[in-house]
Amino acid sequence: MDELSRVAGKDDPVTLMQRETEEVPAAIGRLLNANRSAFSQLAGELRASPPAVVVTCARGSSDHAATYGKYLIETQIGVPVASAAPSVASRYDSPLHAAGALCIATSQSGRSPDLLITVDAYRKAGARAVVMVNDTLSPLAARADLLIPLCAGVERSVAATKSCISAMVAHAALVAAWNGNRGLAAAIEALPDTLTAALAVDGSDVISGLIHARQMFVIGRGYGLGIAQEVALKLKETCGIQAEAFSAAEVRHGPMAIVGPGFPVLALATSDQAGNDVAAVAAALAERGAQVMLVRLGEGGFPAAEAGFPALEPITLLVAFYRLIERLARARGLDPDTPPHLAKITETT
Repeated sequence: MDELSRVAGKDDPVTLMQRETEEVPAAIGRLLNANRSAFSQLAGELRASPPAVVVTCARGSSDHAATYGKYLIETQIGVPVASAAPSVASRYDSPLHAAGALCIATSQSGRSPDLLITVDAYRKAGARAVVMVNDTLSPLAARADLLIPLCAGVERSVAATKSCISAMVAHAALVAAWNGNRGLAAAIEALPDTLTAALAVDGSDVISGLIHARQMFVIGRGYGLGIAQEVALKLKETCGIQAEAFSAAEVRHGPMAIVGPGFPVLALATSDQAGNDVAAVAAALAERGAQVMLVRLGEGGFPAAEAGFPALEPITLLVAFYRLIERLARARGLDPDTPPHLAKITETT
């Protein structure tokens, strides 16, 4: 039995990562049902008194969801979004001036001390805190001016999946309510079915292309940059691949210099102009002899995109890749549930 066939064995135990990825569609249904009134309330308040700036506060996978949210808010609402540096509050104890700001804190556990200190600092400085958190009994949840439960359910796998997707959808639902985009809101409501289809993606060509990889690039842009960062993180922590994420714009600078024949590149392209740029960079790298895997919805066995809403495509792509990365880890002889040196809750200060 070859390496790729081994991952499809019927007698293989189901990993926590696989089980939790398969729970994503149900989790999204719970998230949307539980938070309709909260999204509506917050959207009304934000329209009545728009924030001068939005500041996101997160670490790890939650920070990648926040990057996705940044592009949504800036393109759909027009309010600038910045990512908080938690060390400013937790290590330097520097005073902040945040009157009129909206702080969106995102976390699975809600227990990392530096995030708690940062939210406290922003609230003290006059910002309002919206907390998107999976554990509603956490210290972070207690700090919320408005709480958005992620409703992902218990997440045991070290590699976060459900909570990251739930945070992305929470950002999308907030934006749809904020700008009153009924078409976007309807497409978000249809996500559970779309994500169920994403779980069925075969992707054997991607797995076989990366089964012996040691280093690689993951490229995205715009709405897809956050998931490029997230896919690279998952490839590092579960598959032992030194995967680095870049914007299609940034990779044209220094990083492009190390790409040569056989160098693996995973390019995640949405159906908008940013995605076209990802495809153009992928073509340029292929001309250098790189091993390029260009992925777009509606191609190569991936489900079709919801027409007219490229902003939602990264959610579907990421669900498919969570499943593929879990299979890739096992094909490489690794257990995705026990990555070395990592714990489920990381408490940085």
